Amino acid sequence: MSRRGLELKRKNVQGWAGASLTLLLGSSILLSGCGASAATNKEGKAEGGLEVKELRYQGSVGSVTFPELAEDLGYLAPLKLKFIGNTISGPQDIQATVTGDTDFGGAFNGAIVKLIAAKAPIKAVIGYYGVDDNTWTGYYVLDDSPIKTARDLIGKRIAVNTLGAHHEFVIKEYLHRAGLTPDEIKQVTLVVVPPVTSEQTLRANQIDAAALGGVLRDKALERGGIHPLFTDQELFGNFSAGSYVLTDKFIEHNPNAARKFVEATAKAIEWARTTPRDQVVSRYEQIIEKRGRKEDTSSVKLWKSTGVAGKGGLISDKEFDTWIQWLVDEGELKKGDYKAADLYTNAFNPYLNDK
Repeated sequence: MSRRGLELKRKNVQGWAGASLTLLLGSSILLSGCGASAATNKEGKAEGGLEVKELRYQGSVGSVTFPELAEDLGYLAPLKLKFIGNTISGPQDIQATVTGDTDFGGAFNGAIVKLIAAKAPIKAVIGYYGVDDNTWTGYYVLDDSPIKTARDLIGKRIAVNTLGAHHEFVIKEYLHRAGLTPDEIKQVTLVVVPPVTSEQTLRANQIDAAALGGVLRDKALERGGIHPLFTDQELFGNFSAGSYVLTDKFIEHNPNAARKFVEATAKAIEWARTTPRDQVVSRYEQIIEKRGRKEDTSSVKLWKSTGVAGKGGLISDKEFDTWIQWLVDEGELKKGDYKAADLYTNAFNPYLNDK
């Protein structure tokens, strides 16, 4: 892809993101306020006193989510999952929940703050991904790159998987901490590139740096010739970075199902945390093979850890305070508009009193 092509793609994605958010804000209240969820049991409560029989969700190609693991382990029964397709990003996933296309979705906590600030009626209920000693993202440059410091990124291009999510927040925080001014930060261009092609795009010198994590990072490092300029773990230490959300309406009308979903997901997180790695990988491979979506299992073979900081996905204030303050500093929120405790709840988590 040419540099001009990459720039056009970045502008198109930014335009799409802005347009989709505008559309979402104009329709979310109407959509979330009319009609029952497709999963609602119209004949009364489902088995086990649950208000619904199934939860609609989006998956991710070649990976296993904790709700999917919970269902496979039997923790979610009698509640069932209904796969409606694969998500393209965290912001898209939680927007689908707001519009009623899914019953739950997950995203980076900063993206959740932004959506709630845009008056989306959602609440974070459990953490599901994050950063630890084994699971983290690096922001890589070529070994012969002239980029040595944050200031060297001015006028350069960094590949990210989507805008308005984890990578964008981390990159801008890195630039802030290095003392760059808002005007200088604006000169660092974020280019949306599919994660599977980010390494190739970097090596072809079509971008100047790339966010790489998980199996994509490990495979790129095996090939050599790159090194991280910085990592999210260096900036923030170990932390849960993203949460699953439910709409306020879903929680109000389906409290038993909401509790079951969170309890099952929390138990799945702890199963993955405490079970030998080879057994977790084997289970993930079996789940992918059983669901028959013609997916490659090579990514899960390199699974290392949950990355979730809180036991059973418990959420802490700091995991939202960090991004609230960041948005205040960016001028997108006013100080005091939101408190972390108003954006999430641990009320459904069985590990609440077992920290």
